[in-house]
Amino acid sequence: MNYTPFYQSHLDSNGKVVDFGGWALPVNYGSQIKEHEQVRNDAGMFDVSHMVVTDIHGVDAKDFFRHLISNDVAKLDKFGVGKALYSGLLNREAGVIDDLIVYLMPFGYRLVTNAATEAKDLNWIKQVAANFKVELFPRRDLAMLAVQGPNAIKKVIAAHPHMKEKLEQLKPFVAVEDSNYFYARTGYTGENGLEIMLPRAEANAFWSLLVENGVAPCGLGARDTLRLEAGMNLYGHEMDETITPVACGMDWVVDLSDETRDFIGKKAYQLAKISTDQYKQVGLVLQGKGVLRDGQKVYVDGVECGIVTSGTFSPSLKVSIAIARISAAVEAEAAAVDIRGNHEAVRIISLPFVRNGKKMFN
Repeated sequence: MNYTPFYQSHLDSNGKVVDFGGWALPVNYGSQIKEHEQVRNDAGMFDVSHMVVTDIHGVDAKDFFRHLISNDVAKLDKFGVGKALYSGLLNREAGVIDDLIVYLMPFGYRLVTNAATEAKDLNWIKQVAANFKVELFPRRDLAMLAVQGPNAIKKVIAAHPHMKEKLEQLKPFVAVEDSNYFYARTGYTGENGLEIMLPRAEANAFWSLLVENGVAPCGLGARDTLRLEAGMNLYGHEMDETITPVACGMDWVVDLSDETRDFIGKKAYQLAKISTDQYKQVGLVLQGKGVLRDGQKVYVDGVECGIVTSGTFSPSLKVSIAIARISAAVEAEAAAVDIRGNHEAVRIISLPFVRNGKKMFN
């Protein structure tokens, strides 16, 4: 079992710790619903130290990333150091190996990838890196904490008043560094907030400081319902190596604007775009009772047309919701999902369901 630098804090906060892909992490601290609502209405924090942070140095760093990922790091240059880019890491068939964030740094780039795909990601990245003059530096010396919610930044400022001016001016998808702390205005909840990297040795003290300033500890359960309401992908559900960005709502992170840029998976992606056997990602809202779950089949006019990739009961909307992958040919707004042998009515909507605490569909 792997333990994050915040493990003692989870125990001290009465976290219910479970095995999450080999990491000891809290599923909740008593009430998943309360933790969810805390993030939507105020401020909560999540231990995300299992995420993989890698710094990339070297004269070829920019060319390396322009080849490695689907989005184009060249666009970061006009914004400057600290700017973040969300992207896909594709294989040669344009399947999604992972989704990730890249930050432009003074020394090169900082890459944040998922824990569940760590070995696979790093093997792939090292293979590609062998053809470029770059060095990879894993940053397991850092802890990482997501502080999310409408009052998240205000409460981080209360804990770190010396950061007031910088954090108040920080724009979405930009990061700022100060005294070994890296504050990024990013997140996985559909709310305002920060993802903060800090020295491992200071993790538990920082956690306690945030608790003193009214930030509530939140677990994996709330993190999942929040990201699902926000229409955000989870690896192994919405995306994997057999699914292209076209089919999982990640078209927007594939940048084809520079025709001379040859990124991995480009040709296969372009073929997928013009394929007649196409899928798309949508939201589903259950019209009756029950709960939508991943793996359930979706039907339109009695014909199977897709599958639920993630489903839950939405604490914010008080109804069951799901992300689904369905045939791109479907134009209907009404469908049905097979729940235990019964075809239950659902509405098809565009994602997300909730953003910044507000319902995003009529």
